[in-house]
Amino acid sequence: MSQPPDGSQKPITYRDSGVDIDAGNALVEAIKGIARATARPGTGADLGGFGGLFDLKGAGFRDPVLVAANDGVGTKLRIAIDTGRHATIGIDLVAMCVNDLVVQGAEPLFFLDYFAVGSLDVAVARDVIAGIGEGCKQAGCALIGGETAEMPGHYQGRDYDLAGFAVGAVERGEILPRPDIVAGDVVIGLPSSGIHSNGYSLVRRLAAEERLAWDAPAPFAPATTLAEALLTPTRIYVKPLLAALEASGGATDGPIKALAHITGGGLSENLPRVLPPTAAAAIDLTSWPAPPVFAWLAKAGRLPDAEMLRTFNCGIGMIAVVASDGADGLVRLLQEWGEQPVIIGEITPPSGERSSAKGKGDAWAVTYEGTLKFA
Repeated sequence: MSQPPDGSQKPITYRDSGVDIDAGNALVEAIKGIARATARPGTGADLGGFGGLFDLKGAGFRDPVLVAANDGVGTKLRIAIDTGRHATIGIDLVAMCVNDLVVQGAEPLFFLDYFAVGSLDVAVARDVIAGIGEGCKQAGCALIGGETAEMPGHYQGRDYDLAGFAVGAVERGEILPRPDIVAGDVVIGLPSSGIHSNGYSLVRRLAAEERLAWDAPAPFAPATTLAEALLTPTRIYVKPLLAALEASGGATDGPIKALAHITGGGLSENLPRVLPPTAAAAIDLTSWPAPPVFAWLAKAGRLPDAEMLRTFNCGIGMIAVVASDGADGLVRLLQEWGEQPVIIGEITPPSGERSSAKGKGDAWAVTYEGTLKFA
């Protein structure tokens, strides 16, 4: 056997290469309580196995169709890393996945995360995963597992990355969107909590252009720092929407015909994704006040309404397309769940103009009346 140059026979261990297996085990122990707190019918939410188990029958489903989604939080993560504020970025991760499930009428059942880092800091990782646990509780789904990957040389310094994976279920025949969307149906918007988790590459560019430090007062919310304001977590709409679907007759017979999660592409691209070729949407931009952060973005970037509307949610994080005779009742139901729904438009006959909606080339464009107003 060849000898090292210094004549020693000390082994070069995995720890020597930068991977600390003991730290990984400590993290698993530290987050078991977080996972247990998200337990729901269908799972015990125990960690440590090679795979997570879920019992659809135990969750009460009769003839379910599974719905899956995965996502990240984009470069919003960069602000969390640079400022050491990790407590809520996990909520964003869950929100981006489960809000995509509920728009198809699906109840989120379980969630798994992927956390990748150069050198594992157990305290930071626990903060991130605690946020994931909080997001799961808000969505009513179980955190049943995940992967922590320590990859020295691939991620530098404090950098880490996140991805989330959610699975839900909907009874066969109750999948949204429905095919019966017609002119005269009402478009209802649910307010966002701010930027949510899209457009942050532009947000960070504009903050740099304005020479704003993350610990400086936010120009649109001077009582808080810019980092705190921009890290406001994405709203999770799952429980109010599932309650509204159940209370109003379900996806088959109730007034809700479609839901759209307003993420990357904004209103301009996400609403058309749920419309048939026989329908378009007319949105009244004066019907809701966009939070002040959007006024700052528009001014700092010299952005016209059209660019704002295809980049940011502009204050509307979720949309429901609803039969006109059920709109008032749905508004009341959502208000009972603490939402502040607002009627922002209606479905119209197609105009002949096609949108650039992601994944659906035959969707018709959204048209806008008025100009954005800011709170």
